[in-house]
Amino acid sequence: MFMSFHRTGFKMSVKIHKKSSLTTTCFSSKRGLALIMVLWILTVLSVLALSFAFMARTEVYSTITFRDGIENKLLAEAGIERGIVELFYRSANKNQTSAVEGSEIVRIDGRYNEGEFGEDKYSFSIADESGKININALTDANAIVLNNLMVNLGIPGETANIIVDSILDWKDEDNLRRLNGAEDSYYESLPVPYKAKNGNLDTLEELLLIRGVTPEILFGEKNRPGLINYLTVYSKGFAINLNAAPKEVIAALPNMTSSMADKIIEFRESAELRGQQDAIAIIGDVFRTLGPYISFSESNIYTVEGRGMKKSNVRWYAIRAVLAVESNNQYRYLYYKSPSDVRK
Repeated sequence: MFMSFHRTGFKMSVKIHKKSSLTTTCFSSKRGLALIMVLWILTVLSVLALSFAFMARTEVYSTITFRDGIENKLLAEAGIERGIVELFYRSANKNQTSAVEGSEIVRIDGRYNEGEFGEDKYSFSIADESGKININALTDANAIVLNNLMVNLGIPGETANIIVDSILDWKDEDNLRRLNGAEDSYYESLPVPYKAKNGNLDTLEELLLIRGVTPEILFGEKNRPGLINYLTVYSKGFAINLNAAPKEVIAALPNMTSSMADKIIEFRESAELRGQQDAIAIIGDVFRTLGPYISFSESNIYTVEGRGMKKSNVRWYAIRAVLAVESNNQYRYLYYKSPSDVRK
């Protein structure tokens, strides 16, 4: 009886021990699963927190960038308005023989003038359209000026020949192609076909439709200014105003050298050229061969460029406008581009 009870008790104790071990194992498994779930939840929460922090940081920087961009734009617009005011002041005082410091009339040769708003900066430039090459007045006889300009800017001669002939073909009313030009047959063979305009250009950007003209040639590259700085579609006739022309345009005139152009620019620092006698005194008899290409008359159409930049920025915001100054201190815009990335 005793032995039987002992064995039975032994068996019972073994069963109890096994049940206790199973309970402990299940409890440990549940604790491990709970720990894994907690770790996963913490991981997800951490990712969400980091994502939110990154999004918030991005939004903050985007807001700052947007604010700075708006302020840069307003500074550039201030440059445009300052340029317009200076044009009216010039119109009223351009015949003055002397001026006290700070009251000088602004130059119309495209040079930049600096201004400040507190710690921020703006600048403006004014260029008389009469000092540029009018491509709408381009002919086979005077096209050498545009060709010389492009070659002087580093554009290969072959490309320059293509562009000049293609501009002339684009404008004329016939469908006869010049040696290096292009007419309908060329443009209709392009992936997106179109025809030659057979008329004057409305804007300088229209040049991008003409064979040979690329954005790099028109707007410039890092080491080379673009043609857009030296061309116009707004002036009357082809004659180039020596008092307003940049050096690059002056140097492109037939028989003109870089040193002669430098002398003209140097003379303009102190006075404007009044006529042929002033020009002959500066560059000699070479001037007599330039008659069909030059003038000394100022127009009433100007390109005004305004640029703005906050102290904390490193890049200008640029605006380019072409306007006609009319009587009674009135003006009207012929062209307005904002932003305008014009490289000089």
